[in-house]
Amino acid sequence: MTMLRTTTTDTSTPQDMHTTDASTAATAPRSAAGLLQILWLASPALPVGGFSYSEGLEAAVDAGLVSDEASAARWLIDQLHLGLARADLAVVAQAIPAWRADDFARIQALNAWVLQTRETHEFRLQTEQMGRSMLEWARCLGELGSGIFERLQSARLDPASYPVAMACAAASTDASVRDSLIGFAFGWAENMVQAAIKSVPLGQSAGQRMLARLAQDIPAAVDHAMSLTDHTRQAFSPLLAIHSARHETQYSRLFRS
Repeated sequence: MTMLRTTTTDTSTPQDMHTTDASTAATAPRSAAGLLQILWLASPALPVGGFSYSEGLEAAVDAGLVSDEASAARWLIDQLHLGLARADLAVVAQAIPAWRADDFARIQALNAWVLQTRETHEFRLQTEQMGRSMLEWARCLGELGSGIFERLQSARLDPASYPVAMACAAASTDASVRDSLIGFAFGWAENMVQAAIKSVPLGQSAGQRMLARLAQDIPAAVDHAMSLTDHTRQAFSPLLAIHSARHETQYSRLFRS
């Protein structure tokens, strides 16, 4: 069983000034330095604590919905398309140009949307903790991260959500929006595969096969995210939210969500 798929009526209007042009972003020049910075931001070694969350997966394992490689892969692919692409990736796509334009009002609105649409206490704490860790990471870089740290402070986000804080770091590079989103999604995928390996449990070979399947789906998820507007962006994955809520009182667990 996978997360509940939902059908929504397309009420989109012509994209407004805040919507990223996917074709322009896809053809933007890419420097080696920009690519390396995105790889750095996507690395599980970035000290933001992503490895400590399963985002409801551990509860799905406890309930018997995820029990092997195939069911874990289906769960994560559903989460990529139904959750990440339609919410956090869409926010990052819109926040990067806002950061580059110093449009703090827009950034504050996107940040508020993320905080308001976390469906469980665990999810809210996760995005706040990882957002704080991004701020601390930028501060600890000293001069190398001073621009990111100062901009995050100038935006007066209280607190900063992880997608918006990560978008600030990505905006400081010359990488395209699309490349930045691919890096964000792949970093999420690596953390989630490691969570599956530990909680199902699975072997490393199974994890690599799952990561390969997610990598195949990430470009389409990113393109979908970049096509969304304020009117079509959404955070609605009922089964995921239910298991996240159940995880909050789960007796034995490895992960914080």
